[in-house]
Amino acid sequence: MPPEIVGRTGPLAGQRFPVRDIPVTFGRKGDNNVVIAGRNASRLHAEIVRETDGYLLYDRDSRNGTLVNGRRVTSHALQPGDLIEIGGETFCFEFAEAMETVMDLAVIESLIASSTPAAPTAPATPGSAAGNDESGPVLRVTVSGGGPVGLAFALLLEHLMGRRVSVTVHDGRWTRDGSRVVWKNEAQGNTRRQQVVTVQSRQYLNLPEEVQERLFAQASYSEMWPAGPDSIRGFNPRNIRISHIEDKLLELAGEKSGSIRLVPAVFDPAEHRGSAARDHVLAICEGGRSRTREHFTDKFGNADKSIYSVDGQHLQDVVLGLRVKSALTDPMTVLLTVAQNRFLLNALRGEGFLNMRLTEAEAKEVVGIDPVRHVFEDCIASRPCVMGRDEHGDFQCPTHSTLFLPALVKGSALWKRVLEGLALFGVAERDLSAVTAFRLNMVQRPRFTAQLYSTTASAPGTYGFLLGDAANAIHFWPGRGLNSGLASAISLARSLSGAWRGRPFRDADFVRHEAAMSMLQYRHKSRAWNAMVTTDEQGVSRAIRDRIAESIDRAGTREPDRAADTAALMERLREIRGRLSSRIPGMPDDTALADHLGALKAETVRTLLDSGAWDTLIVGGEEVDIDIFYQQDTRGTAPAGVPEPATAPGSAPGSAPGSGSGSGSGSAAAPGSAAAPAVTPAPVTAPAPAPAKAPSPAKALAREG
Repeated sequence: MPPEIVGRTGPLAGQRFPVRDIPVTFGRKGDNNVVIAGRNASRLHAEIVRETDGYLLYDRDSRNGTLVNGRRVTSHALQPGDLIEIGGETFCFEFAEAMETVMDLAVIESLIASSTPAAPTAPATPGSAAGNDESGPVLRVTVSGGGPVGLAFALLLEHLMGRRVSVTVHDGRWTRDGSRVVWKNEAQGNTRRQQVVTVQSRQYLNLPEEVQERLFAQASYSEMWPAGPDSIRGFNPRNIRISHIEDKLLELAGEKSGSIRLVPAVFDPAEHRGSAARDHVLAICEGGRSRTREHFTDKFGNADKSIYSVDGQHLQDVVLGLRVKSALTDPMTVLLTVAQNRFLLNALRGEGFLNMRLTEAEAKEVVGIDPVRHVFEDCIASRPCVMGRDEHGDFQCPTHSTLFLPALVKGSALWKRVLEGLALFGVAERDLSAVTAFRLNMVQRPRFTAQLYSTTASAPGTYGFLLGDAANAIHFWPGRGLNSGLASAISLARSLSGAWRGRPFRDADFVRHEAAMSMLQYRHKSRAWNAMVTTDEQGVSRAIRDRIAESIDRAGTREPDRAADTAALMERLREIRGRLSSRIPGMPDDTALADHLGALKAETVRTLLDSGAWDTLIVGGEEVDIDIFYQQDTRGTAPAGVPEPATAPGSAPGSAPGSGSGSGSGSAAAPGSAAAPAVTPAPVTAPAPAPAKAPSPAKALAREG
């Protein structure tokens, strides 16, 4: 085998690129052999050329230069072990392992004999780029589920491997529109997801540059939540609508027909057994109710519910989702959200879903009624369906024609509390446009990687992988669901790209990926569990929903002390505001807060107080950095010359960027929170520039809805 260029730090860490007789090119342009996605790299940055006395590295008049062993060079005779730094990413010039290598003896002798760098010579004429070793064997991958995680995984593989990979993605929510594959609409039986999620920069900076450019076009996102431990290099979390992510990723995947094939149909593991067994990889990205995962239960094992149980009962939260448009500012929304655990609003310029944590009694009221047959249906509670407001002002299910019962019953206690939640977040009743429900629980999965089909004379041996919610469905109150899914896709894409040699895979090829998945499960589910339970004075765990129920019951038997409750809630708000005011400009003053709380009923104020604030002392701290599994030298720091982080149109400026530490992770600086340790990020892909630039707040909260 020839010498290799091995990625040490950055997105290509762990990947190997053979150096043969034809030149090996480095640069930002997609037709280079080694694509450096960061903007510090030039389109054609550098080139390795085999010459009579060895391999020479040439800088091709790059803007930021090429470093070898820390020294800037225009040309350099490569020696085994040389470290090459281009665009903030580091590579090592290595020989393959002796047991696997048969090299040109003349080349080896010339490399060993040359103990000092050759004198600079005139650069050779660049040869044609060989792509990503397009003549080599092709990795065949099937992806079951084309949501954000499945599509991001396919695009990452295409970006890393080019024509060395062939990806087929299945999703029954798609349809054909001429030559294009698009998302079905409501009339075709698919209700698009309008929820707003928050994507952390640790994830979006590791997506291909063209993906970032599509996702973060002007006005498509906002920066509601300041930076925290998952915010790297000064880039803030970004709020963005799920349907926008789905549209842009599917659009981009459709343009990669040379490597990605889109199939608008549900993947059936039994029906596709023959084709799946001929593939090298099956990535299962179907969400928390994955049928393909259940089909392979004997391979992945049974999930454990007991870890997420209270008094032997598997804990499940029912959350009412209200699609709203709020008149509040983002700072006011953040402050009110983190001060209690009854309501949660994550929005894009005021539009999003206001989530209401329900008690067990309230959850039983979440039903629809068929106005023709006069029977109750649980479509909103079990599927769940999205009931949009019709021309009569009722909330109707487009699939089952049922109406949301609590909104029709004048004396419904649940609906009265819904209206109080709207008032809390400055939503006029007419600006409530849809209602749905979410049933949220968690399980512990024993493994995420398994060999599904063995290697035979006619089959390569297929490995299966659980990604996204199929691997780790997380309670969304503290966030990180999509971020965990994107991290899992990034990890697997790197593992596959680095391990693929045209031979059947081995279990050992995925040790790092399985370790990364276990870390993601531990970190994100531990945080989510602490958003479902609290402890009483004796340290006994109790469900937060039960604490809310007790508060409602007490208010029904004894009139709350409005003055005392308001004073206590105001004191909590002041404390949180004091922690955040230097990080989030525009926080409301006491007068604005008191006037706002004055519009609420005494029972509501009492329930907000009893539900408790977000506890960042417990859930804060270090976040999962999968880069530690894909680099051999962790001493690298973020490269110089990285463009300043961009702020979305309409975002409020904050304090100086770049701390990477926060008073919580996935939550805000609630009472009792402590600052998390600073995190030094590995070099990552820089994002596409946005129209406006502003510093991002440091040491603040970061969450994903």
